[in-house]
Amino acid sequence: MARIRVLVVDDHRIFAESLAAALAAEPDIDVAAVGTAAAALRGLDRAVADTRPFDIALVDADLGTPGALPAQRTADNHPHESHTADGISLVERLRAAHPRTRTVVVAERDDPHRAARALQCGAAGWVAKDSSLSRLLAVIRGVLRDETHLPPALLTGVLRELTAARRNRTESERLVETLTNREREVLRCMVAGLGRKAAAEHLYLSPHTVRTHMQNVLGKLGVHSTLAAVALARRAGVSPADLNAPV
Repeated sequence: MARIRVLVVDDHRIFAESLAAALAAEPDIDVAAVGTAAAALRGLDRAVADTRPFDIALVDADLGTPGALPAQRTADNHPHESHTADGISLVERLRAAHPRTRTVVVAERDDPHRAARALQCGAAGWVAKDSSLSRLLAVIRGVLRDETHLPPALLTGVLRELTAARRNRTESERLVETLTNREREVLRCMVAGLGRKAAAEHLYLSPHTVRTHMQNVLGKLGVHSTLAAVALARRAGVSPADLNAPV
């Protein structure tokens, strides 16, 4: 019988250990538990290196909150050392770093907006912390069959959220299409977190020229700040500039 490897990611130690113990009692499940996003990423990396990758990550929706800092990466940071605002932010990082590991978000309460965001970030399921062990096991085994699992009470709200997000994305895509190629390059630098001087160095332009392009980008997108421009760009699916690739 193939064993299912599960990683519990929750900073409430008693809950994490209790859940891990309950899962470990199943004859076909191996389980480990960690309390931070950084530990989860290290554990997943190590498991892959040992050719024993985790099949499932059960991630606390509120991992690291309150008081956590937004997820960020600078040129001086390893991605595993950055902070994550919550477990749903970690889901997106797990999808990028370990696409074969299915992620299920475990939440204190049902929230259609956050559940929709979790699915957009790559989660395969959402389950409440007060669910029964049998329900959780059904979700784990279901997502391994490439199923998506949501509580029935969330379905209508999640579909509404996803539809609204699609409308916003369509409008955002239309606005981004009005940009010139150079303005899109500048926008990608903004999405990557580069300021005017750093963007100028990356694009081999003068800071004054980059400032003009940034002003044009804000005007065409109909926003008044870099933060708003980046949010719109992300909705449109604009990827950050590859800082290691030649322009």
